[in-house]
Amino acid sequence: MDFIIRDPAAKDDFRFPVNPEEVLIRREKQYETASILSLGEIDLIQGERVKEISFSSFFPKEYDPMYCRFTDIPEPQTAMNRLTAFLMNRQPIRLIITGTIINTLAYVSMHDSTLKGGERDDIYFDITFRTYRGIKVGKAHKTTDRPDTKPVPKVYTVKPGDTLTAIAKRELGNSSKWRDIYNVNTQVIGRDPNLIRPGQKLVMP
Repeated sequence: MDFIIRDPAAKDDFRFPVNPEEVLIRREKQYETASILSLGEIDLIQGERVKEISFSSFFPKEYDPMYCRFTDIPEPQTAMNRLTAFLMNRQPIRLIITGTIINTLAYVSMHDSTLKGGERDDIYFDITFRTYRGIKVGKAHKTTDRPDTKPVPKVYTVKPGDTLTAIAKRELGNSSKWRDIYNVNTQVIGRDPNLIRPGQKLVMP
């Protein structure tokens, strides 16, 4: 098993010389607490948080076949400087742990170092990666005028022999609604509701 950081901007991979004893993978749902008068506080699920991967190890000053994965180990301070560069990088790197399913784009979100008495040339560290979650941006939609949702009134064309009572019966299902038709069409019909002429267009209420 090897722990590798692959930076697309660099020519070579960064390999950790000493494998950590354990790897912590943290998954967590994101909640937002809301207060509702009748129910009190409730938790609203917002989705999954970004996954975190963390582990601890050290950079030895000298090669030791008991725990070093390769002979050409980096100088401890140089290795820590490389981790700091990853931390400051604005672009995601790829974290690979061979022999596992971990092969993911991520950011170095945190690392710290510790110097121990008696081992002053070795540097111990903790490091945390946050998996990269890309943001998909769709194409902008063309803004269109809001459709008019107001219903279009029905228009009836008066036929020979028609009366408002007959029209109300046929179009509205009730002859007594002739006055509703007249009230809407007073300007077209005139003062006398009994004088309607063929060809007039009456708006149905």
